[in-house]
Amino acid sequence: MQKDEIKIGFVTVSDRASRGEYEDLGGPAMQEWIDRALTSKWTAVAKVIEDDQALIESTLKEMADEHGCCLILTTGGTGPAKRDVTPEATEAVCDKILDGFAEQMRAVSLQYVPTAILSRQIAGTRGSSLIINLPGKPSAIGECLEAVFPAVPYCVDLIEGPYLETDETFVKAFRPKHAVKKG
Repeated sequence: MQKDEIKIGFVTVSDRASRGEYEDLGGPAMQEWIDRALTSKWTAVAKVIEDDQALIESTLKEMADEHGCCLILTTGGTGPAKRDVTPEATEAVCDKILDGFAEQMRAVSLQYVPTAILSRQIAGTRGSSLIINLPGKPSAIGECLEAVFPAVPYCVDLIEGPYLETDETFVKAFRPKHAVKKG
């Protein structure tokens, strides 16, 4: 894999979707949003897996360490139900937790639904990968990505990932004036 090759991981965590009993709407919603947001050429690495902490952990590690995904987005498994373990799995594989992402996502979601307070999604880094847990509902995925994505390209810069360019008519990335494009 080339250092500048952009791979983005998409993980849907759902027992029913992994068994084919339920259509995965979250995974396609995440990919569609990123396709609109980025002008950089990128490749998707997508998986639909069951709500199992060890499986989520191994999937996140594989996407970060073996596939070299600079950004890994998850959907599902962030609520208070007993099977909801995506945040625990994410925390277990991350080097650093970035609390601001979760705070901002919940603040935005609370404008739409009072049950957003039950959401436990987190974000963190593993090596040169940024991992962000998103809600399961496609509209909430878009709302949360819109809220936090302006910081994503610069975060990926800071963890020595590839340079992500955005379509500024859709979402404008924030980079400090001193930050310059690599390459």
